[in-house]
Amino acid sequence: MTVQWISSPTSGDISYPDAPWNMHGQLWLSLFKVRAGDHPDREPGMYGVALVKYEEPSPLTYGELLVARPINGAVTITDIWVDSAASMHGGRDLWAIPKDLCDFSVTTEKKGLVTRTLWATELDGVPIVTASFSDISRAVPRLPFKGRTWQQRANGDEVSAALVGSSKAAPCRARWDFNPDGALGWLAGRRSIASFRQADFTMSFG
Repeated sequence: MTVQWISSPTSGDISYPDAPWNMHGQLWLSLFKVRAGDHPDREPGMYGVALVKYEEPSPLTYGELLVARPINGAVTITDIWVDSAASMHGGRDLWAIPKDLCDFSVTTEKKGLVTRTLWATELDGVPIVTASFSDISRAVPRLPFKGRTWQQRANGDEVSAALVGSSKAAPCRARWDFNPDGALGWLAGRRSIASFRQADFTMSFG
């Protein structure tokens, strides 16, 4: 079993890699449906919620929690937190991705073909979500994937970024517990429609 606690940085001179970022790591994703009238500040439709752990040899290594929704053949990231100031500033400057900082804890246990992972996230000491996953993605074949993000800056400029890579992807078991008083409280009590794991992904982003 491996346990890792990561605290978000708060200050200092910030630099980040040029685009594209060639990233490696692990991803867990679940889909949630928001219906009309469910929340006054959210458009109805499908939302994906993902937890990501970017690992060596990525140019930056960090944890990430994001919420995204499909739009015009791309995905728009509506909410996102990382534990890397460099990632936060790079995401904002290069691709208009509205990254903020939070803290993560990650626990991973491997037994045979099964990987079990527990995540917890906090923003200023207030829990956002805890999530647990169980999967056998490490045992499945590697497959390619591609997509793109679409964001809009405050001045109206549109920014698109391409992503292409490969991973060992498969459905997984997932349980999400959103804090009703946390930053994603609008998802509290919702059940995921489907959940997936992308193990050992490699990806060029940007």
